[in-house]
Amino acid sequence: MEGAALGEFLVVPWPGTADWTVWEGLWMKCGAALGFSLICVAALRRWIGGGVCRCTIRLDGKTVLVTGANSGIGKETSRDLARRGARVVMACRDLSRAVQAAEEIRKSTGNGNVVVRHLDLASLYSVRTFAKEFLDTEDRLDILINNAGVMMCPKRLTEDGFETQLAVNHLGHFLLTNLLLPKLRSSSPSRVVNVSSIAHRGGRIDFDDLFFSRRPYGALESYRQSKLANILFTRDLARRLKGSGVSAFCLHPGVIRTELGRHVESWFPLLGALLRLPALLLMKTPWQGCQTTLFCAVTPGLEDRSGCYFSDCEEREAAPEGRDDEAARRLWDASARLVRLGDISSVSQDQTESHR
Repeated sequence: MEGAALGEFLVVPWPGTADWTVWEGLWMKCGAALGFSLICVAALRRWIGGGVCRCTIRLDGKTVLVTGANSGIGKETSRDLARRGARVVMACRDLSRAVQAAEEIRKSTGNGNVVVRHLDLASLYSVRTFAKEFLDTEDRLDILINNAGVMMCPKRLTEDGFETQLAVNHLGHFLLTNLLLPKLRSSSPSRVVNVSSIAHRGGRIDFDDLFFSRRPYGALESYRQSKLANILFTRDLARRLKGSGVSAFCLHPGVIRTELGRHVESWFPLLGALLRLPALLLMKTPWQGCQTTLFCAVTPGLEDRSGCYFSDCEEREAAPEGRDDEAARRLWDASARLVRLGDISSVSQDQTESHR
């Protein structure tokens, strides 16, 4: 290696200068690729997150009831409504977790008017007990959010002899809504928001075997039936309540990282473990998942869209099976018989006719 004299200094070439240039170029390319990847991930997450409820309306003096409010999108829905100043009634099956969630919401929002009440939608007795207490103790009900649900659980029958998914996702909410209609009417304009799912597409209401007594049970088939029932219930409820001041909406919240899919993971634990990381990228957070619920609950001027289906804070067209008015009427009649709605159903019908 030769050195070159520069004044009194000897300049010696750094060994491996050419190699360092190669590495420097490689690092720059890797950095650019990483930066581009992060931008793509951020854009993907933004797209997956979907629409955001931009309405800033306050709910001071209003009362909101949210079922299944101790976790997931129910908890985030309750938190947002409490932040708007509403009195929030969290109707939950697991009281210990609900109490913790309510305390967290009170602290994070500064709204102390957040209360917990027990409600097991798998039990008609529990639904009736809850509704009676609510009617006796609450002055008003401005927004009813039927959020609670189960997903693809193993076949089980409730104490009333109903298949669990249809019982919790539809029949319990059907009875609850009808029992609370007097309070909703007296508080009008008021709203009923039913959390459904895109899984209603391809669903079918088997009126001859609603509880899989004769056909083989399929967890996904049962879930689809229950979510289609949410759509049809909303459609017929809106028809019956036309002119009453009570509006009804249903929605798909998105694919969300919540405990709802715990039964699926229990069936395929290895698959669940493998998909956990991609799920962080490809699923909504509970906050993102509650946005369409909030949109339907608080956005002014939606009354003329009563009975409609929403997703990502926009009105969308439900699947053809979700727009079947005859099936909606049949489901209402079948549900009323199963939950022994009796006179309340006919009273609701008569009152609705009087508003027309």
